[in-house]
Amino acid sequence: MAHESAMTRKILGLMAAALIAPLPASAMEVIHGEILQGWVLPDGNRMAAIRMTVEPGWKTYWRAPGDMGIPPSFDWSGSRNLSAVAVEWPAPTVFREPNLTTIGYKDQVVLPLRISVPDKGAPVTVQTTIDLGVCSDICVPASLELSDVIDTTTTRADPAIAASLAQRPFSAKEARVKDVTCTIGMAGADLTLDAAITLPPAGGQELVVIETGNPDLWVSEADTTRKGNVLHARVDVGHVSGGPVALNRSHIRMTVLGSKQAVDIVGCNAG
Repeated sequence: MAHESAMTRKILGLMAAALIAPLPASAMEVIHGEILQGWVLPDGNRMAAIRMTVEPGWKTYWRAPGDMGIPPSFDWSGSRNLSAVAVEWPAPTVFREPNLTTIGYKDQVVLPLRISVPDKGAPVTVQTTIDLGVCSDICVPASLELSDVIDTTTTRADPAIAASLAQRPFSAKEARVKDVTCTIGMAGADLTLDAAITLPPAGGQELVVIETGNPDLWVSEADTTRKGNVLHARVDVGHVSGGPVALNRSHIRMTVLGSKQAVDIVGCNAG
């Protein structure tokens, strides 16, 4: 199946890189993290952030990192006075190399955190372990352990966090998306999803990233083309265990990445 061969290529590529290239003594040599305090929101919850800095020549990855990237995962279980965390992802960069496209950040990225706080008047202890990848000519798995007490009472926005929030993709309404349809079909034994998005050009060589909302499903890199005001994206979808695939159109998330802007679209109509 197409998704099985692509997953095999990903594993073999990572193994080959590890075999032919010297690893740094520690991933902590190339990536560093810290928690930014942020501010108190009008409802009493908190806005904070994680700032990650990578050494020159290295990069780390977005939530949907592309065919050879390593997506970050967050464990908040050691935190106190924290019931939920929403990561507000700034628009990433598309890194295009021969036969390989990955999506992420270089130099520095600030990830705003919208923190739900049960006891609005008490400090918040943020403790997280972030498992992620950092890549140059090779990819190295990394684990950042960060902890801090957020005890601020300010309601004034932190400039670094506010700047990152401003870099989030536009919503479908903001980007003047007129229509979004998804057609689900089969190509041999593979399930396919064809999306047609009516919106103005986002600039340069556009890429559509499609997420299903189901972590057990694997999605190939999209074949993205434009015809006038309609952007077309086609992907193969498979279950990581090889089992049957079910898609809910209301959970499908599409991010259009262009040189001028990024657009975040949630849900699509039947094609």
